[in-house]
Amino acid sequence: MKHIDLIRHFQTAGTVVSIAPLGAGHINDSFLVKTSEQDKPDYLLQRINHHIFKDVELLQNNILHVTGHIRKKLIEKGEQDIDRKTLTVIPAKDGKLFYFDGENYWRVYLFIQGGKSYDAITPALAYSAGKAFGEFQSCLADIPEKIHETIPNFHNMEFRMEQFREAVASDAAGRGGENREIIAAIESRAEEMTKVERTGREGRLPKRINHCDTKVNNVLFDEEGKVLCVVDLDTVMPGYVVSDFGDFIRTGANTGAEDDADLDNVSVDLDIYTSYAQGYLETARSFLLPLEIELLPFGARLLTYMQTVRFFTDYLNGDTYYKIRFPGHNLQRTKAQMKLLKDLEDKQDKLILK
Repeated sequence: MKHIDLIRHFQTAGTVVSIAPLGAGHINDSFLVKTSEQDKPDYLLQRINHHIFKDVELLQNNILHVTGHIRKKLIEKGEQDIDRKTLTVIPAKDGKLFYFDGENYWRVYLFIQGGKSYDAITPALAYSAGKAFGEFQSCLADIPEKIHETIPNFHNMEFRMEQFREAVASDAAGRGGENREIIAAIESRAEEMTKVERTGREGRLPKRINHCDTKVNNVLFDEEGKVLCVVDLDTVMPGYVVSDFGDFIRTGANTGAEDDADLDNVSVDLDIYTSYAQGYLETARSFLLPLEIELLPFGARLLTYMQTVRFFTDYLNGDTYYKIRFPGHNLQRTKAQMKLLKDLEDKQDKLILK
């Protein structure tokens, strides 16, 4: 089905003059839908990856609840230009929050004019992103609707260890024997790295509504560099705040690439770490427990360890989950993440937050 035919199934206004690919998302395919009338909005059309997000109705209901709650808070604060400060879901003409064409699921948002994102990170951007993600969590701390897991056990370290141990036991690709050192390094940290789940079961650590993909390019900025809103809400679900904090540090404060072949490039940028933590605590401290704040630095190690385990598990399984660009890519990713983890461990004393 052509994109112009797809958009006709949604409650849009205006005359469509063009539909063109937008960005290079790893999960969903996005298209900018432009209209001819000046008083009519443009739209964002997305094909939802239903192989990852298997329950599309649950996914879309989550997003509607989250954006609706944020919109309500913005109105209560007297904010202006609200359609640029949260995503707006456009329903299909049958009232559903998506359209199924027989093969693929599609959704539409209002397009946020003038919004821009950044891939390169600076301390200033890290600080702004920290404030944005902290405010996002704070805003959703009292959401009345139940938000469900869109990817079950996504940041559950105990679950990731089960997957890892199954992969070691089966050794489907015959790669375990030559990587015993990595297996031992992962196992030696397993007890400590699964303590968040245990602490949660003890009732000392609450689950909150997390973003679960806290990268700087998931924060939209206006023309003056001020934060507009947090975007890419597919993974918004219950979790421990240490995971959201740690995920940003793992990606944003790494001086090297996630799959850097030169391990000398890989370390934690303390300026990025400190700036993000400062911004985050500015907006999140009011609802966090002392134990949650205490565990935030651990979150940086936890998510780096988790990604090490996930890359290596996929390598042992024969590269069945992550796309690879060359043989051994997942092993290279594993080693780069392990190097970052070791640097975070070496600098623990410098990561303590007040």
